[in-house]
Amino acid sequence: MADKKKLLRALAGEVQDVPPIWMMRQAGRYLPEYRATRAQAGDFLSLCYNPELAAEVTLQPIRRYGFDAAILFADILLVPQALGADLWFVTGEGPRLSTITQKSDFDVLKPVDAIHETLSPVYETVRILSRTLPSETTLIGFAGAPWTVATYMIAGRGTPDQGPAHALREQETALFEALLDRITEATIEYLSAQIEAGAEVVKIFDSWAGSLKGAAFDKYAVAPCRTITQAIKDRHPGIPVIGFPREAGEGYVGFAKATGVDCVALDNSVSPDWAAAHVQADGCVQGNLASSHMVTGGQALVDETRSIVQAFSNGPHIFNLGHGITPDADPENVQLMIDTVRGG
Repeated sequence: MADKKKLLRALAGEVQDVPPIWMMRQAGRYLPEYRATRAQAGDFLSLCYNPELAAEVTLQPIRRYGFDAAILFADILLVPQALGADLWFVTGEGPRLSTITQKSDFDVLKPVDAIHETLSPVYETVRILSRTLPSETTLIGFAGAPWTVATYMIAGRGTPDQGPAHALREQETALFEALLDRITEATIEYLSAQIEAGAEVVKIFDSWAGSLKGAAFDKYAVAPCRTITQAIKDRHPGIPVIGFPREAGEGYVGFAKATGVDCVALDNSVSPDWAAAHVQADGCVQGNLASSHMVTGGQALVDETRSIVQAFSNGPHIFNLGHGITPDADPENVQLMIDTVRGG
């Protein structure tokens, strides 16, 4: 029963003695079974677009650890690919895309209603997971936030400071905002289709929100998240939304009220005590153990995990990392973290 699922109870505002737990990138390269399945798929994108294998890697950490939620295995850059951008991955370096730097680049993008043809295998993955996950496990769908996705589409790759996107935002504002609007519309359609396929929660990842400051943060991180969240809630009443404006700092304060999200995910650059006072006051928070603890383990992992659980114990909380688990993490440290959360 949905009302018995720990994650959904937290998102509804319930304070629980033991918080639900899952991990960003919990299906990933730190697991030997993931590496075996990816090798079977041939490459990363082939794995994303193979519903049976994508479902398998989504299920692997659930089988191994019994997390309270599974998050769909996909990538935030599938949306730009569905809009017509070229996308490929360079081994050891990450994604590469064709760039949007002038109006003629934008003009060749596909209309929003064309994305489902490319993304239909992702929806099939969700349907498989909806049928096969344990009854107590919540299924999370996700997408990248428009600003973060735009930074990759403009630069053609990840950058240290999102400089190309900031330059386009300042110099070609109309083009930049048209791109952001297109991504926003596509994201609404993509998340809505995931929900129709069986996702019970959706999360909006704004990995580079922290590089937006002041009014730019409000206009290009808060406002698109509000637009997406409102559209999802209009179409799918009762579906919770998690927002993750990573490294927002003071921007975390009031983010839930400003956007309508049901939960704010926190990175580990903010202290749990500060976040409990200033962010959790508005509702559910998620986070925020440093992912480095999954590499180093030991008593420091146990102590920090306990500290986070204690700090957030007076309000609704979902235990998670402050960022995705890294490929060099030790699977035994993940188990130690879970045992500490659940057993004290």
